[in-house]
This record gives sequence, structure tokens and C-alpha cells, in this order.
Amino acid sequence: MIEFRNVSFSYDRQQPVVEGLSFSIRKGESVGLIGANGAGKSTIMKLLLGLLSGDGQILVDGLELNKKNLAAVRQKIGFVLQDSDNQMFMPTVYEDMCFGPLNYGLSREETDARVDAVLKSLGIEKLKHCYNHKISGGEKRMAAIATILAMEPEAILMDEPSTALDPVNRRTVINTIRRLPQTKLIASHDLDMILDTCQRVILLSRGKIVADGPVEEILYNRELLEGNRMELPFCLQGRRENYR
Repeated sequence: MIEFRNVSFSYDRQQPVVEGLSFSIRKGESVGLIGANGAGKSTIMKLLLGLLSGDGQILVDGLELNKKNLAAVRQKIGFVLQDSDNQMFMPTVYEDMCFGPLNYGLSREETDARVDAVLKSLGIEKLKHCYNHKISGGEKRMAAIATILAMEPEAILMDEPSTALDPVNRRTVINTIRRLPQTKLIASHDLDMILDTCQRVILLSRGKIVADGPVEEILYNRELLEGNRMELPFCLQGRRENYR
């Protein structure tokens, strides 16, 4: 579904932000993108959305990411921003959810049916006509996910989806992510959430991939994580039998 082939990017051509990245993500796979601040996680997201242009080749569902294919690629990808306030720009949840499908050419009737189906699947029908500035942070995060799902993307990118949520809302968001059938690439410092939602982890350090493998293989490896300025998931700390 997603493939990077020897992708590099730098702002000043001297200090690469990401360098020689090559990896692929299969359809339906859920992959966690982890690393310390400055490792290159956000840059990868921006490259994949065509917001930045680097060297190398990026493919999405077989389409090369370039100016000619940019619109088609973006229809295949949904992006859930870290700050839902930057994503929800219409007055109500309903209007936000309608914006994308209507602009993609769906009729109002088709759009309404899609909106209702997504809200029901997430169990948040009550938010349909709520004003965005009057709902809680957790509700807004769920509404932001609903907005993306209403466009029926084949892949979803998420930037720190559990940030600033209380425990109940965090668990709701995690359970929702786990149920989504789409291909998912999730960038986060919340390694407990990655452990709960992903099958595979890509660990970045200074713009390069230092590890790529099953989630248990990487997130249980204390030496590997600490060597790259990270710590074990909180749920594993103190349980020496569970990590190397």
C-alpha cells in the first residue's frame, strides 16, 4: 500500500532530516512509527502527503507520488492531525464530515448516508450536530477520526492520536484504532498505545531506520530503545521477565 524507495530530504541540502529510507507497508497493516524528537517522524508524514518533496521514490497503492498523481494519492490517504482544532474547521461535526465527500463529488444523499454509517460504526451518533467548540477533547479526537473515515481512505496516517487525552478517552481512541480495517501508519511517543494498536514498529534515529520488525521484538528491547533516547512502554517497566 505504501512504499518508500531510498527517500531522502533536507531543508538546507547539508544536514539530511531523513536519509536513504526504504520500507513498505502492506494493505491492512498497522505500523507504529517511533523515535525521539527530531528523528524524522513528522517529515515522513509530510513527504507521504506531498507537503514536502525529497529525493527517491514514494508509491501509494502503486501510484508514484508526483505532481501528476498528487490528487489521486491524497484521495487514498486520510491524515488525523495531532491537534484536532487544526483539523475541525467547520462549525459542526456534521458539516466537517460532509466537507470532504461533497468536494469529491458525492451527492448530499450519498454523503448523509456515509456520515450516518461512520458515526454509528464509532458509536458517536450523538455528536452529529454538536458544535466543534463545545465538545470535549476526547470527543473532538473521535470526531476528527470520523471526518477522515467519511472520505473512505484506503490508508490512514495518525500523528500522536493519544496526546492530551484522559484515560477513558485514550482507551476509546485506542479501541477505535484497533477496529479500523484501513492500512495505518501511526507516529507516536506513546509506546503503550503503539503496543496496543500496531503489529509492527519502525524505529527512527536521526533520519534513518535503525530497527523494523514485530512490535514485541522492538518495544520489549530495553537496550535498543534506550540506545535511541527512548524508554520501555510504561506497562513493561519493572517486569524484567518481559524484556531483554
